[in-house]
Amino acid sequence: MQDNNADIKTDTKSVFVLITGRPNVGKSTLLNTLLGEKAAIVSNKPQTTRTRINGVLTEGGDQYVFIDTPGLHKPKNLLGEYMMRAAGSAYEDADLVLFVTDPASPLNQAERAALKSYSGVSKILVINKTDKADKTALLEYIARVTGEFSFDAVVPISALTGDGVDRLKKEIKNFLVPSPHFFPPDIYTDQPEKQIAAEIIREKVLRLTNEEIPHGVAVTIEEFRERKGVVAIRAEIYAEKKSHKKILIGHGGGMLKKIGTYAREDIEKLLGQTIYLDLWVKIKEDWRDKAGSLSSFGYRDNK
Repeated sequence: MQDNNADIKTDTKSVFVLITGRPNVGKSTLLNTLLGEKAAIVSNKPQTTRTRINGVLTEGGDQYVFIDTPGLHKPKNLLGEYMMRAAGSAYEDADLVLFVTDPASPLNQAERAALKSYSGVSKILVINKTDKADKTALLEYIARVTGEFSFDAVVPISALTGDGVDRLKKEIKNFLVPSPHFFPPDIYTDQPEKQIAAEIIREKVLRLTNEEIPHGVAVTIEEFRERKGVVAIRAEIYAEKKSHKKILIGHGGGMLKKIGTYAREDIEKLLGQTIYLDLWVKIKEDWRDKAGSLSSFGYRDNK
């Protein structure tokens, strides 16, 4: 968290904004909408985001650093515990919390515990998916939540359509403070291209495979280099079971080819050049409950 020192002599302003809430409420969609770029992968499956992601929006002298985190949930394995630690500690770096909710679901235990822990931080209640909500039910939902917890503002939005997002940005703007910028003005995320590529591949797995596979999949990039104007990427997709490997490969390699085709399209947009994508599927049993495997896949706590 930055030091809100009114005596800082600078023409620039910054604010660190935590985006949090339960799984599948649209946090990553909101991040991408705010940035106008794809910084976080999106799917209709819960717990898509596994790590902290910083999205950066610089508009003239104003810089917004958005911190996207894993959804608040009850962990069932070591990966889940890591995700909850990542979500729970991120508010320490935030000047403002965007608490994203879905009006179709009442606050759960994890959400209430998080809101209590954010008692000393400025908060905006962001009610997402209002394009699907009944107006009367929405007003009742707002009354229930604000009756239990206090917020600096309440903003109903649809992150998918963009409705209400401009008003949300105006509310966030109120929390900018005089400060140097922490990132160059021409970047929109602090993730390296290699990591974004891995996440894009995982997103395609999430979207194309059935319910039993996605949470047991990890992606690593083993090669990422330019050769004769083409970026060669070799990625390994890890599954927990032999049956999952068969599904990921598909009949005659059809599923793996489809994953590769969709991933290549997005990665080429990201890099602005042609890529050669080579995908391999491997098995690492029960990796989500093994500390060594988690560390090898990059899920490490910052010390």
